[in-house]
Amino acid sequence: MRLKIPRIKYHCPAITSLILLLLLSIAPLAVLAGTYQGADEAVFWSIQKNGEPAGYLLGTIHSEDPRVLDFSEDFLGKLKDNKIFAMELVPDLPTLARLTEYMHYPPGITLESVIGVERFNALSSALSAYKVPAEFISRMKPWAAMMTLSTPPPETGFFMDLSLSLRASGHGLDVVGLETLEQQLSFLEEMPMAMQLSLLDQAIAEYAQVDEAHDEMVNAYLENNLVQLQALSDEQLEAVGKTASDYFLDSGIHARNIRMANSLLPLIEDNTVFIAVGALHLPGKDGLLNLLRQNGFELNPLAMPLRDVPVKQGQ
Repeated sequence: MRLKIPRIKYHCPAITSLILLLLLSIAPLAVLAGTYQGADEAVFWSIQKNGEPAGYLLGTIHSEDPRVLDFSEDFLGKLKDNKIFAMELVPDLPTLARLTEYMHYPPGITLESVIGVERFNALSSALSAYKVPAEFISRMKPWAAMMTLSTPPPETGFFMDLSLSLRASGHGLDVVGLETLEQQLSFLEEMPMAMQLSLLDQAIAEYAQVDEAHDEMVNAYLENNLVQLQALSDEQLEAVGKTASDYFLDSGIHARNIRMANSLLPLIEDNTVFIAVGALHLPGKDGLLNLLRQNGFELNPLAMPLRDVPVKQGQ
């Protein structure tokens, strides 16, 4: 299983970089599986209600690939023409500080004592390319170690979600989060330890293939193809087994979609809102596209938000 999280380069302070990596990546593309429910393929949508503009919905991909950061001028114009920018979670300093605590065991407990010497040594070896300080690894929780190892080695750390939020803030939009840190981390914190260890073992065994998996996802995204992203996710999720699959879908996907929609609806009733969430939070019967439609909003597909990317016929 490969959890899609943004690649961060560990400059000093390395701890802050790792925190930001995990903070903005709890909605991994690789776990968003489920039966495809309709013809919604685009990643970018306009939103209207009663014939009046209500904003836009963009499905993002947590990547620093330059191809997903080359936004078109038309798209940037649409971005700044809103009052609010809504993302999954805003990475402010108090949130980062709390995340540090969540990622770490309290004093007296080490990761090695929890996962065993052999597994810890294998993990440390695999993480050597990530430049994570040894003292940080020693106190990480298994879910944090697993997620770190499940993304390609660091490059720039300037990924799509962060780029959009900075642009929105620069244009004067209010940047708000649709979830709290505690809500977003709950399905990881509450994951049974046996499941965490199983997924960690899989991440250690497969870390050499994460670049290939990441590129597959980016290519599907650039094709403006939610169906293909869904198929890739389904394929990757099969490997974790039904118990883990059900857990991620119920706690990490379905519950979060409903929670984000409930946070969004009061905002979008009286404001134009630009919404940017992981792309595969959009499709399906309980995806954000359908949840917005159930509340009286009309959504129409738009061209890809990037330069020089072909648009599918009919969009």
